Amino acid sequence: MVIHVVVAEDMGLLRGALCAALSREEDMEVVADVEGVGELLTVVRRCRPQVVVLALTPELPDPVEVVARISAEAPHAAVLAMSPRWNPALVEAALAAGARGLVGKDSSLAELVRAIRALAAGDRAIDPAAAVAVLSPPEIPLTPREMDVLRMAAEGLPLKEIAVRLYLAHGTVRNHLSVILRKTGARNRLEAVWRARRNGWL
Repeated sequence: MVIHVVVAEDMGLLRGALCAALSREEDMEVVADVEGVGELLTVVRRCRPQVVVLALTPELPDPVEVVARISAEAPHAAVLAMSPRWNPALVEAALAAGARGLVGKDSSLAELVRAIRALAAGDRAIDPAAAVAVLSPPEIPLTPREMDVLRMAAEGLPLKEIAVRLYLAHGTVRNHLSVILRKTGARNRLEAVWRARRNGWL
């Protein structure tokens, strides 16, 4: 049986390399490849692949919404989610949305091919790095109060509003943000929020 695969990856060079590599496998055929996820559901409905290789972007607010839509509207297609870095929140969200497999973008071609074959056979395939992310999550270097401030900052609130909501002085909030930037190695609030989301703290 030939496994029909759809590849969704926004980086053109990587997408092309993936398609070329998978097409060389005797039991696989890449029936479509798409940039991003905008038209992915339409392509999946039209091509009816057994496996969708989908690149996730951890820093997006909801990187697995499309996984849930495919699982609900195209249950014949098993989603193999790829991520450059797995964290507990992303692993749990991807699996809860219906992903049947998780692989890292640094995985070998042989590992990717094995995962695709496993999904096509009705099994699951979880990358060891993704499993480790859940079993041994990285420690959060921020205190609970610093996390409160960062959550408010992630909502885009100004310092004054954060101070009011947390019953803190304006200067105290500013000091917390300075410590947050130092601990996360970020240059500004936006980068601190991005790093926290990437690491699964938010």
